[in-house]
Amino acid sequence: MVINTSRLLVVEDDPNDIELIRLALEDYPFINQIDVEQDGEGALHYLLSSAEEASPRPLPRLVLLDLKLPKISGLEVLEVIRNHPRTKQLVVVVMTASNEHHDITACYRLGVNSYVVKPQDSEQFQDLSRRVGVYWMQLNHCEWILR
Repeated sequence: MVINTSRLLVVEDDPNDIELIRLALEDYPFINQIDVEQDGEGALHYLLSSAEEASPRPLPRLVLLDLKLPKISGLEVLEVIRNHPRTKQLVVVVMTASNEHHDITACYRLGVNSYVVKPQDSEQFQDLSRRVGVYWMQLNHCEWILR
């Protein structure tokens, strides 16, 4: 598994949330690239399409995953990620509006690294995005996983 330690994948269908995440993280030097997929199908294609190639595209260090996605739900994406040898140890943080117990439980059963609920306020959402990005992209040490 080859990881690009400065790449972030945002899987989100709301353009406003995408823009707020970009604004929150664009000035941090530890993130060189923010890629976006707006549905579950696109996310799986991004993560797995080059798995069989001789030199597959590097995976992102972090995936920010919404649950309510078109085509393939975030839960289904998480399940595929955790069951595929190439992505099973990828850091995945669910960022969603759902505070439902069954969603939280399902995500942790599937092996999500963290589950955070998006605040309604845009400033609070940007602050949350910034804190999640800083923690998982800079502070958290998972190099043993990324090898």
